[in-house]
Amino acid sequence: MQHIKKRLHRTYSLGKHRVRRFHEHPASLPLLLFLLLVSVGALLILFGLKHDVKQLTVIPNENHIVLLSVDGQTQTIPTNADTVGQLLSKLHLTLGPNDRIEPDQTVAITQDKFRINIYRGVPVHVIDGLAVYNTVTAAATPRGMVTRAGVQLYPEDLVTVTTSDNLVLQPIIGVQAIVKRATPVNVSLYGSSDITMRTQSKTVADFIKDKKIVITAKDTVKPALSTPITAGMQVDIIRNGIHTITVTEDIPVPVQTITDSSLSIGATAVRQEGSVGKQVDTYEIDVEQGQEVSRKLLQSVVTVDPVARIVALGTAVYVAPDKAAVMAAAGINPSDYGAVDYIVSHESGWCPTKLQGTHVCPAAAPTYIPDGLGYGLAQATPGSKMASAGSDWASNPVTQLSWATGYAIARYGSWQGAYQHWYAHHNW
Repeated sequence: MQHIKKRLHRTYSLGKHRVRRFHEHPASLPLLLFLLLVSVGALLILFGLKHDVKQLTVIPNENHIVLLSVDGQTQTIPTNADTVGQLLSKLHLTLGPNDRIEPDQTVAITQDKFRINIYRGVPVHVIDGLAVYNTVTAAATPRGMVTRAGVQLYPEDLVTVTTSDNLVLQPIIGVQAIVKRATPVNVSLYGSSDITMRTQSKTVADFIKDKKIVITAKDTVKPALSTPITAGMQVDIIRNGIHTITVTEDIPVPVQTITDSSLSIGATAVRQEGSVGKQVDTYEIDVEQGQEVSRKLLQSVVTVDPVARIVALGTAVYVAPDKAAVMAAAGINPSDYGAVDYIVSHESGWCPTKLQGTHVCPAAAPTYIPDGLGYGLAQATPGSKMASAGSDWASNPVTQLSWATGYAIARYGSWQGAYQHWYAHHNW
């Protein structure tokens, strides 16, 4: 027994001595720190394997903050209204027949800090030659101001808007819309019936150039090219020894899209309604025994200019901090936040547990997600294909947006491309 005690005492003394030597060694502290960091790193890796993507929460778009501007005065209004019209009704805000609202009252409120602009009518004096008309309007374009006064405009007529600089000589409050009328001219192309065209040109030569009428060495123009244009004058394009036929076609309304930072991204407002144009095609025909056997196009002339439909497209972007945090965690470029917010707001209202066709946002993922229905922030169909981004695809908004980013790039080239498609087709 005494022998065993001595042996234990010697072992303890030796161990104590080695510990003292370890602490006194200059490399002991860095070694301890290294072992600690390795242990912590191993724990983090283990934690990361169990959690595919960082779990963040996002507040669904059920209530919104609306920026309501009335003639430049902006109010911040919280609302649960679904559409612009519902908001006006809740606020008991009425629009007069001369007022204008952007976007339209039927437009859904789906985004944060959604912008609504109301423009009240102002006095406008329309000067059409010797005639003067007074109206009150909030029309967005000069042509709209004139037509609001009940004055007919032809596509070739021009309108300029001015304000009075001298209230003593010109005591007019408001704006003036001055109409410059185009001159009507009757034109016959190769013996066809007269076609009435309108022009701002000063001479026959300018008129032919303006209307893009091609004159060849075989053609004769009456009257002479230097003749001044007068109202109702006759212009004939003649080519002897041919038979002609004319066909009138409509020219579709062109659409002119302008961007406007006073509207939320994706919101639109029609600033001017357009109108179709007219085009006359003149053909030289070859006739045998009273039957047409062939035809050759001689001229295609625009007889009535089309008027563009002007559409304002909103560009103002606001993304709530919680949604920005989810997009950042999903690796989305900040320049794409507006596009992502627009698509997700319209697809699911930022509800990661939304099943297609439902109107509420469940607190947890449903126990059964049918393959035939869209699911999640981007309404993936089937929702299970988001599993490629993480096993927590049914509830984690970061995982869902990570998958949606790959989808947007693969199908549309980028989030911006996906936004352009959604804006045009209302789906993606």
